[in-house]
Amino acid sequence: MIKGISLHNYTKEFPYNLKLAYPVIFGMVGHVVVQLVDNIMVGQLGPSELAAISLGNSYIFIALSIGLGFSTAITPLVAESHMTKRFLVIRLIFSNGLIMCFSLGILLGLTVFLAHPILYRMGQPPGVVDLAIPYLKWVSFSLIPLITFQAFKQFFDGLSKTLPAMYATILANILNVLLNYFLIFGVWIFPQMGIEGAAIGTFISRVIMVIFMILYMIQKRGIRSYLPGFNDWKFQPLILNKLLSIGYPSALQMLCEFLFFISAIWLSGILGELSQAANQIALNLTAVTYMFAIGIGVAATIRVGNYKGVKNFKDLKRVAHSIFLLIIMIDIVFCLVFLVFRNELPWIYLNQNSLEELLEIQTVVALASQLLLISSIFQIFDGMQAVILGALRGLQDVKVPALICFIAYGLVGFPISYFLGMYTSVGVMGIWVGLLAGLSVSSSLLYFRFNLMTRQLILFHSR
Repeated sequence: MIKGISLHNYTKEFPYNLKLAYPVIFGMVGHVVVQLVDNIMVGQLGPSELAAISLGNSYIFIALSIGLGFSTAITPLVAESHMTKRFLVIRLIFSNGLIMCFSLGILLGLTVFLAHPILYRMGQPPGVVDLAIPYLKWVSFSLIPLITFQAFKQFFDGLSKTLPAMYATILANILNVLLNYFLIFGVWIFPQMGIEGAAIGTFISRVIMVIFMILYMIQKRGIRSYLPGFNDWKFQPLILNKLLSIGYPSALQMLCEFLFFISAIWLSGILGELSQAANQIALNLTAVTYMFAIGIGVAATIRVGNYKGVKNFKDLKRVAHSIFLLIIMIDIVFCLVFLVFRNELPWIYLNQNSLEELLEIQTVVALASQLLLISSIFQIFDGMQAVILGALRGLQDVKVPALICFIAYGLVGFPISYFLGMYTSVGVMGIWVGLLAGLSVSSSLLYFRFNLMTRQLILFHSR
């Protein structure tokens, strides 16, 4: 029993929660698997090339966090309107969200493209920076189709249709892997372009994702009517203000979170390219498991948004807690996997037959194994904070969560990472201890916030 309620009242929600979540998980894991394949392919070129991709992506992730943050405003607004059958409002939300995301994609892509000289002033290894810049230039332009795709994805998620984005991602990922293989190594008629080839493959695959979503909407009779008409390509002030009021704090929250993890890349780069390569391996493996939390967090946003639309806050809280229980169970499994296989997993990324760099490779593997030990511990905290943020987003409560993330990551986690990483002998391990501290504080405070919000809503609507 949990507070007088049968455990079955929570576990009975698992099938529908997973039905909503699994396409998102599959799609998000697909993105990370492609990054993993990129890293494996590039890792065959050497630790410097692997570190270069890590450094280049750190800039992309900063811009992407802003675009993703704004796009997440679409899902709770569509989910709430969908339950009350306000179809015209849904169309306006989608058209305004699409314009917003496309405009952000252009702005963020150009910003990253023009800001690349800053890499030389950040204390990173010069050879790594030289390799990262060509990669960064191509991937910066891929932000335009990627953030535009997010508008489509968030719209479909709000309608509880999470499969279309999964289909688009599978198609794009298959194409991305093939193009990367041909362009990185110069297979068949293609030139050998190294990590720049990986960036070109990424750009093309992201364009395909947007094209797929447009064609999908055109062919689906029940959804076709939501496509913006000629007169819809303009901002509606009321809708735009609502999108921005949710999107802006969400973007700040995601920016804090992304910067927190990106700081680990930058700090490990200061320690040297071997520490940076080990950090990249551990982050990439951790990102795979984190995508499960992202998918279940989307389910939390959808379901909480639906119950908010009909003002059923008692069931809203029960369903949300069923989702929290689900992610805890999943992350315990991941925790055990990382603990048991932490010494074997890093070898996936590196060429064991490279005798010239054998000592460096062994050092990277040893460091990555230590980082995975810490990662296994923070799996539960990382998953919980992602899912609780999704539930709070469904409640359209975004300002206080953004402040919580700033406190947890900026005032607790980062100072610990910086001090332990830069001023003690533990090095990159200390950076990850800071990550663990920030995530544990964030998940605890967010859980307290959700319970406080739902308790107040239940009391108010029971009068």
